[in-house]
Amino acid sequence: MRHIYFLAFLAFIGFACNSGPENPADKIFINGTIYTVDESNPKVEAVAVKDGMIQAIGSSAEIQELAGENTEVVDLEGKTMTPGFIESHAHLMGIGYNKLELDLMYVKTYDELVEKVAEAVAKAKPGDWITGRGWHQDKWIEKPEKMVKGFQTNEPLNAVSPDNPVFLRHASGHASFANSKALELAGIANLKGERPGEVEGGEIITDELGNPTGVLTERASSLVARLVPEETPERAEEALTLALQELVEKGITSFHDAGSGQGVIDLVQKFKDEGKLTVRQYIMLTGRQPELLEEWYKKGPMIDTEDHLLTVRSIKLNCDGALGPRGAWLLEDYADRPGHRGHETLPMSVVTEVSEKALPLGFQVCSHAIGDRANQEILDRYEAAFTKFPDATDHRFRIEHAQHLHPDDIPRFGELGVIAAMQAIHLSSDRPWAIDRLGKKRIIDGAYVWQKLFQTGARICNGTDAPVEPVDPIPSFYASVTRKTLEGLPEGGYEGDQKMTREQALKSYTLDGAYAEFEEDFKGSIEVGKAADFTVFDQNIMEVPEDEILKTQVAMTVMGGQVVFKK
Repeated sequence: MRHIYFLAFLAFIGFACNSGPENPADKIFINGTIYTVDESNPKVEAVAVKDGMIQAIGSSAEIQELAGENTEVVDLEGKTMTPGFIESHAHLMGIGYNKLELDLMYVKTYDELVEKVAEAVAKAKPGDWITGRGWHQDKWIEKPEKMVKGFQTNEPLNAVSPDNPVFLRHASGHASFANSKALELAGIANLKGERPGEVEGGEIITDELGNPTGVLTERASSLVARLVPEETPERAEEALTLALQELVEKGITSFHDAGSGQGVIDLVQKFKDEGKLTVRQYIMLTGRQPELLEEWYKKGPMIDTEDHLLTVRSIKLNCDGALGPRGAWLLEDYADRPGHRGHETLPMSVVTEVSEKALPLGFQVCSHAIGDRANQEILDRYEAAFTKFPDATDHRFRIEHAQHLHPDDIPRFGELGVIAAMQAIHLSSDRPWAIDRLGKKRIIDGAYVWQKLFQTGARICNGTDAPVEPVDPIPSFYASVTRKTLEGLPEGGYEGDQKMTREQALKSYTLDGAYAEFEEDFKGSIEVGKAADFTVFDQNIMEVPEDEILKTQVAMTVMGGQVVFKK
């Protein structure tokens, strides 16, 4: 009898082993250090994925029980996993085109810039345009001998490119640098009293004789930019392919594109239809095309509730310039340029008009504002619109950058529910020279004030503003928690009381980024029922010494349960 029971027991065990779990996972990730950004269950070892969604989380032993015959097992080998990083403010096509043009982001001197242009001219045909982006005079290790209003002049550029027009965008995107050939084609080769340097919403920088130096700030850049040949569809596809590859290599699973036209939306849709969209896209309609906005007002937001790959439900307005070219709109004069307060690059009446049209239609408004005057004016207009449409309570209007605020306006972010879409890396890059623009008091009181904003109940979503900065989130995470330059200076960081905790920084790059696009119930944290979007790092960014953070590499990027990048 015992023999019969034993055989029956063996048969039962065999049946149990062969049957496996009732609902096996498609893929499991085990043996990791996994930060969920879920306060109720902040850290686990393993995750199970089914149909692109998170099926279960827990210990490696628990999750292995969901492994069936066809389940793919990914051993993280102790690496650190977080929710997929969300880039909350950057320029998709700019990242791609930056790889097809002269990349001046890492140029250290004006002479080096001129050398790069000379190399490009040698490969070009006479008359071909030489274009590029990324130069920033305040980041050069040495300044040229001749400077006008804080900028270089174009004589050396003219010498190496007499026959090819040159147009080089500033890293900030709020100024440009052209040679005499390009200025001649634009009809501004010599002003000498014929036309003022000031143009509406911008400035043509001129020397003491009235000659243009080649530097155009804010909207003045369009005088030359409109002459640059338009991109071809083939080149646009190449740029988008390069941009998507860059994003997955840097651990980005979702991307907020800060202002594009219908052409970009259609191209991204094409990539989606062809199965080539490896990063979720949240595209803001550019406010520079009023006719485009009118078309979208008629048809309403496009919210992707099926696969969450492409949503268009927000509008980007460019309301002032940047601190670097002294285009940010200030309440008081620039400390290093008395009598100058920057530029209102968009009439504030437009902010009122767009806000009041957008609210009842369900569109979010995202306004670029760097200077304290611009931030104040936009908050005023947002508040008026909210008062006019009190039923539109979940608006999630944003201010992009919110870099320099008047102390009186800081509490208004929390009170009004306005999201501060900030890029911590700008602190590392700009703070060493920003104090020259604003002076010490304005810096301390209202520049990059992350903790002051958190204390009002405001949400901060993080990013890089690429291609203004590289799209890599690790330097921005480092800047968030250290407030140092990427060289590790100064000791203790700039205005150290405003540092984010590592938990705040991680949330700003994940769950708060998802909130900023109305997707916090779908992604942004590692919870059952949410999208299986993950970033895997080769070391623990939450625990390593701060001087080790910048050495971190992305080991794997997972979007919708699919590995889209593996190192």
